[in-house]
Amino acid sequence: PLRGEVSISGAKNAVLPILAATILADGPCVLEGVPDLRDLDTMVRILRELGVESSRPEPGVIVTEVVDASRIRAPYELVKTMRASICVLGPLLGRRRRAEVSFPGGCVIGPRPIDLHVAGLEGLGAEMRVEGGYIFADGRHMKGCEVYLGGAYGPTVTGTANVLMAAVLTPGTTVIEHAACEPEIGDLGHFLVAMGAKIEGIGGPHLEVTGVDRLRGATHRVIADRIEAGTFMTAAAITHGDVTLRGADPSHLTAAIATLRRMGVTVERLPDGGLRVR
Repeated sequence: PLRGEVSISGAKNAVLPILAATILADGPCVLEGVPDLRDLDTMVRILRELGVESSRPEPGVIVTEVVDASRIRAPYELVKTMRASICVLGPLLGRRRRAEVSFPGGCVIGPRPIDLHVAGLEGLGAEMRVEGGYIFADGRHMKGCEVYLGGAYGPTVTGTANVLMAAVLTPGTTVIEHAACEPEIGDLGHFLVAMGAKIEGIGGPHLEVTGVDRLRGATHRVIADRIEAGTFMTAAAITHGDVTLRGADPSHLTAAIATLRRMGVTVERLPDGGLRVR
């Protein structure tokens, strides 16, 4: 049996697009609760290529600041190692109005295409072309509009992130229909609002974004990783253990909690917001 306490790490799928969003900021950004992962290091290296420097003053904290806003190219050598790298496309268009971003698989468009990303950004008025495995995008004529992000397999999570980050500095009002509702998209929305963005409907499938002139730096704590939390919950149940999960957000785990309870597992919500599984 597994017994004891475990602190849940910050969500990788939240921190990667949030890091990309720091491209939009006029001023330093402080991200707290950041997990120590290889993908995070990759995103930091991509941001450095795009003129965003970062430091880690203490474990779990990253401080970023834009030092060169002229860079617009995210190279294949880095992007190929991590699909989430495509999240820099939206903020580059939103802040710098130009972007050159490699496909996550170079010239190979595999079973997880980014056609909805491209369609959503084209809906905003961006001119997009693909050449040599790169997306070349020109957003100098973008303006608010209605964008539909539904696809054959449901809404696109990273596509929602890209369109949202492009829209916050785009003149006019952008309406995103069939937006992804994952907690990680909600966390990105809250970070953008902390920077000064105007977004209504965070957490739902209908987002309304009113473009602003600039976004300031902000401090933000990343949400807990629901995949990691669900894994520990399952491990506690399998081993007939007694595990307390510190930092887990029960509102992000309702399906997992309900399923375990139907199986006879006791799941308690703790006063501090964590969970006890036994």
